Amino acid sequence: MKNKRARLSASRRAAVLVLVVVAAAALAAGVYLIVAPDGSTESPAANAAELTDPAQEPATPAAVPKVTYGLPVRLIIPRLGVNAAVEKVGLTSRRDMASPSRADTVGWYKFGPRPGNEGSAVIDGHSGYADDREAVFDDLPKLKVGDKVFVKDAKGKRLAFVVRRKVLFGRNADAGEVFGSTKHRRLNLITCTGSFDVAAGTHAKRLVVFTELQPRDGR
Repeated sequence: MKNKRARLSASRRAAVLVLVVVAAAALAAGVYLIVAPDGSTESPAANAAELTDPAQEPATPAAVPKVTYGLPVRLIIPRLGVNAAVEKVGLTSRRDMASPSRADTVGWYKFGPRPGNEGSAVIDGHSGYADDREAVFDDLPKLKVGDKVFVKDAKGKRLAFVVRRKVLFGRNADAGEVFGSTKHRRLNLITCTGSFDVAAGTHAKRLVVFTELQPRDGR
């Protein structure tokens, strides 16, 4: 009997040890995802969304709205001649929204809503390279209120958004308005603009184009 009890006690201790190890691993993984999520990139030439905002942390499962649209795969802006592939981007080690890996692609903030769903979906892109290399959002300032922006998702749907306004932010401005929760179905486009800060390796300001889903395309 003593031997049997000893074996049971040892088994319980082993089970508790396994649970502790698993919990510790899960906690470490969660911290890693918040600080530097897998796949995030940062461009020294133009970090397109370096705006201070605690809302840039990954959403918890309870906060994620119902998904009704597929992952975004193409961003189309007829006025600018843009038809760009969409990458998924997260956060840099400094907790800024990461930039797309190429000059001719755009980055969708993967911890926020998908374009077309309720909330503020955010897409960034490069502009103003020092070597005059063309970038996808070079002409973003030319967009006007009322212009159309289209997103094609992985399900083949083409969603139409209408430009509502354009706002210039300082590089370290509060970005709650850009990333914050809302009942509207928004798509916010971000790029660098203004003078280039050599020491910081980026531009002084961020241009944000706020758009909203056209009701007949998004319901």
